[in-house]
Amino acid sequence: MEALVPVVLALLAALGAGSLKVTSSSRSMLVERLGKYNRQLAPGLSLVLPGIERVVSHESLKERVLDIPPQQCITCDNVSIEVDAVVYWQLLEHPRAYYAVDNLQAAMVNLVLTQIRAEMGKLDLDQTFTTRSEVNDVLLRDLDQATDPWGVKVTRVELRDIQPSQGVQQAMEQQMTAEREKRASILRSEGERESQVNAARGRAEALVLDAKAKQEALLLEADAQARQQVLLARARAEAAGHLAQAIEAHPAAAESLRLLLAKDWIAMGEQLSKAPGGSVLLVDPQSPAGLLSALQALQGQAT
Repeated sequence: MEALVPVVLALLAALGAGSLKVTSSSRSMLVERLGKYNRQLAPGLSLVLPGIERVVSHESLKERVLDIPPQQCITCDNVSIEVDAVVYWQLLEHPRAYYAVDNLQAAMVNLVLTQIRAEMGKLDLDQTFTTRSEVNDVLLRDLDQATDPWGVKVTRVELRDIQPSQGVQQAMEQQMTAEREKRASILRSEGERESQVNAARGRAEALVLDAKAKQEALLLEADAQARQQVLLARARAEAAGHLAQAIEAHPAAAESLRLLLAKDWIAMGEQLSKAPGGSVLLVDPQSPAGLLSALQALQGQAT
């Protein structure tokens, strides 16, 4: 009998040590008593009755990451794409999660895949790339509502990668190449047009400047000729005046002037022979001044 005492004490000590449970603040333990849920152990040291109570679940309360494997989806324009995602979630109510669903993570994966297929089916291929943030928000709202009965809080959903099929990728690359070539062609044509416009504008400005220069030259030449004619007329008038004054002052000088004019008549005849056809000289032989003017005009025609 005395030999059994150490064995009993050792057994009691083993049972006592097994009944003591230490729970950290970031984890949760569920205890069943005789097969029925009894309580959730609080953080710290807890006592579990051996043989009567047992810990049935031990889970973390920290935020966790659920990696969703790639999933084949069909867009609304019948394009096959492959989508994978990452879900961030946290266990808020351990008893509900343990007793409401058999395999929590498997259930969440299937739920996320179903939601992804449903959302991708509402979009065309271009929208799957441009509205990713909107899709993330919709998935977050739907998954949070769906997992609320399980005591789970979905904090974030991110579509990680969207991969079209190989044929679609080749078509997209060809489209992008054609778009780049189109933009390059437009830029080249705009550059050529701008160059031609600049060249035409330069030629027009050069023509305008040349016309202005010619106009100014003609105006200057005309002004010079007008001034020359004025000076010549003024000189002739002064010469005629002086001649008239001399004849009036010396009447005998008229005979000498007539002799000189006779000499000029002879020279005029020579010039008339060289003058172009149709030239007519109308003078008054009795008017020395008129004759002098006529001779000067004839000399101007001959030259």
